[in-house]
Order: sequence, then structure tokens, then C-alpha cells
Amino acid sequence: MSDLLSLVKGCTFDDFLFTPQFSVLERRDPSAIDLTSRFSQHITLKRPIVSANMDTVTRAEMAIAVAEEGGIGIIDRGFRSGEIDPQVREVQIVKRTQHGIINDPYTITADATLAEAAARMRRTGVGTLVVIDDQRRVQGVLTTRDLRFVDLAGTVASRMTPRERLVTHVGLPEPGMAEATMRAQKIKKLPLLHPDGTLLGLITAKDVMSQRQLPFATRDGHGRLRVGAAIGAKGDYLERAVELLKAEVDVIVIDIAHGHSVVMERAINAFRKRFGDIELVAGNVATAEGVRFLADRQVNGIKVGIGPGGGCTTRLNTNFGVPQVHALAECRAATDGRVPLIADGGVKRHGALVQALLFGGDSVMLGSALAGTTETPGEVVQKPVVVPESNKTVRVPFKVFRGMASLQAIVDRLDVEDADAADVEALGAEGMEISVPARGSVRPLLRDMFKHVCSAISYGGARSLGELQDAFRQDPERFVIRLTGSSRRESFDR
Repeated sequence: MSDLLSLVKGCTFDDFLFTPQFSVLERRDPSAIDLTSRFSQHITLKRPIVSANMDTVTRAEMAIAVAEEGGIGIIDRGFRSGEIDPQVREVQIVKRTQHGIINDPYTITADATLAEAAARMRRTGVGTLVVIDDQRRVQGVLTTRDLRFVDLAGTVASRMTPRERLVTHVGLPEPGMAEATMRAQKIKKLPLLHPDGTLLGLITAKDVMSQRQLPFATRDGHGRLRVGAAIGAKGDYLERAVELLKAEVDVIVIDIAHGHSVVMERAINAFRKRFGDIELVAGNVATAEGVRFLADRQVNGIKVGIGPGGGCTTRLNTNFGVPQVHALAECRAATDGRVPLIADGGVKRHGALVQALLFGGDSVMLGSALAGTTETPGEVVQKPVVVPESNKTVRVPFKVFRGMASLQAIVDRLDVEDADAADVEALGAEGMEISVPARGSVRPLLRDMFKHVCSAISYGGARSLGELQDAFRQDPERFVIRLTGSSRRESFDR
């Protein structure tokens, strides 16, 4: 990596190409090529993509899509002080989307009315309620099918499938046993019981099918999708972390503009004192000193990037920052792989995604690259656009994308940063708000990225992403071509 530092000083993605190597792959198939990467020390991804904790990029819908495709989403902290519940709800939605075993299924009592059951199903979005008594002994199961065409004034007991007609399992089943039982008994729900008959959990056919249909999804030990959530370093950040951890968030990200700071040091110390070894990612930094500063404070992952993001104006407004390739190589050399690095920002094309993974990133955080997709928060608005060729005006769908240091984003969370008396006119914004064309679901976009990463692995003479990263970092001069102005135009101007 020391050789690499001399090659990339002051450079970013558009300054380089890679030299093609002898290919050993016969097929560039993303389902067969290993793209495993590390997000943090204890969270592994089967696809090296992280959706950014931005309020116009990642809420539950995006986090679900990215996790199902093999990455992980980080729920943003763009909520006002005292509004912790909305962020917690986003985490809960993700955690309840898929299960191997539902450890805490929604329940109801047999004497409740069917109207109460229907209301609970609508509120929670689930189609099955386990019926229990006051000792949590299983009495039966009620599904949406049981509520069709009936008077909702009746009781749950009148429509549920009673305990004696249920197929159940005592204890936790061995892998594959639940699926085999469901197939043999032709059932869609398998309640799990403690030996005394009390509720242990629930397995559904829908979740079993999801496990098979989405083999690369990022799941926890219970088969649920993994999700992260961001907090700040001031104000309600510890209280926010408490509630997020109650919702079983998989990783907390302390995210501030300048992570190499006394503010970050104080926040990490307070977090570790209160929560121990909970998985913690921190950032952003862009220097060897910055990354060592965070590594020495025992964080589990580090976000690298100051100023390269599509919604960031830090470099324009302050003239501080480090070109992203330079930052990644320097930070990688400083940590020597001890702490995984998340390359955050500057990826405007799929080739830059590959570069971020080779120059130092273990995974890549994407913000503007995902903007405008169906899964991003916000409404679609129609804006008039003039077509140059015909000079006609057409209405085009757009969505808003903004940096989290933009003025409006700062104002929206002023209380979170304990700035009650702040004069809005005095705020130094370091981000911008722009309209981006709406462009459909993020899923095909992500799959295209993975295909191009697989192609890069083939061009690089490797069999997997990890193998390509190792080969590159052992001998970067074999790969790196520094571009001139004309070769840059030849490569990227289209």
C-alpha cells in the first residue's frame, strides 16, 4: 500500500484505469462469483453495497431492498429532537419484513373481538395472529382468511383454528425441518412451543420461501434482514441509540461531517461506556490520522470520505477535503485491514465502484447513485423540461435529493444537534438540495452494479472480489494506469 500511496496522491476516480489481466473466469455470473465483503468487524455482506444514511435515500423501503439484494441500508437520523419513534419504526419495519423464526409474533386473546383482530392486522401489516391466554399458552391461530365474509362483532375464538387442530413443534427445529414439516402437513404456519405449551415463536411459509428466493440477502442469526441506523454526536444521540437497540438494530453509525474531532471522541466514549461492545461504525474521516483516531477508540467500521458526495459542498465552501482515491489508499495503509473501511462518496459510475473497492474500501456507501429510485423517500413531482431538439416542453417526474449538510436538512434536525437558539441565517451549510429524475426501482440498478463488478473481477484475472482486492493491494503498479487529459476524455467522455 505504500507504493500505492505514491501513485495516487492528490487523485480521484477519474484519474485512473486498470490494466486488464489474464482472465480465469468462464462466466461472469453474479450468482456464482463470490462478492463477499465486510461492512464492519462483525457484519459480513454478500454484496459490497451500503445505502447512505440520508433522509432522501434510506428509510425502510430502501433498507429492505438493499438488504434483500445482499447489502445493508442505514436509516438516516433526519428526525427532530424528541422524534425518536419514527426512526425506530423504520428499523422495526425492516426487522419484521423477513424471518427465519419470528421470536415475537403478534398475539391476541381468544375473547377479543374480530374487529380488534382486524384492526391489529391492519396496524401491524401482518396476516397471522397467534391466540394466547394470560399465561401465554397457545390457544390457536387467526389469519386474514378467517376474517373473510364474517361479522366482525364475533370473538376470535369463534373463527380461529384451535390448538388441537394445529400442527406445532416443541422447541427450535433443526435447519430444514420446518420446511419439511410444512411440505408434509400442507400448512403455511408452524407455531413453536415451549414444553409447557407457551409460545416460543412462529415460522411461516412466506419466510421460508424468502430464504430460498433471496439467497444473498443480508440476514441476522434469526433470519431477519439486517439494518443499521445513524445517530449524531450531540443532543439526543444516546437516548436515540437506546431505542434503536431495543428495536434490535444491527449496527449503530455515529455520523458527523468531521469524525476526527473532540466531538466524536466524546460521543464514542459515552457510547462505549453505556453500551459496551455493540457494533459501532463511525465517520467520516479522510486521513491516516483520522482513521487511526477512530480505530484506537475501538469502533468496528470506519466511513471514509470528506467532500466527494454528490450532495456535498464542503470542498466548495471550505476548501478542505481529500480526493477520494487518495483518502482511501491512505486510510487503508493506516489500518492495514484491521478495521473495515466504508468508501463513502464520489461514485458516479460503476467503474468508480470497482475502484473504491480496490483502492481501499471494504464496502461502498451510495447516496446520489441511488437517488430518484422508487424506494427513496419523498414524493414524485412533475416538472416542465424543455426538449432541446424540438424546443417543446414536457413534464418529467423528479424526486428531491439533498446532502445531509444542506441548509434545509440542518434546519429539519436543529433540535437534534442541541442548537435551539441557533440563528438559521448564521448556519454554514455544506450541502445542496437538487431534483433528480425519477427512475424506477433500485433493484435492477443494483443488479447491474453487481454484474459490472463481476466483469471487473474477470478483467482483473481473479475469481472473486476478495482475490482481486488481494492481488491489487499486493502489486498495485501491475494494475494502475495514470491518465492524461486526453486519455481521460477517451475513457469517460461519452
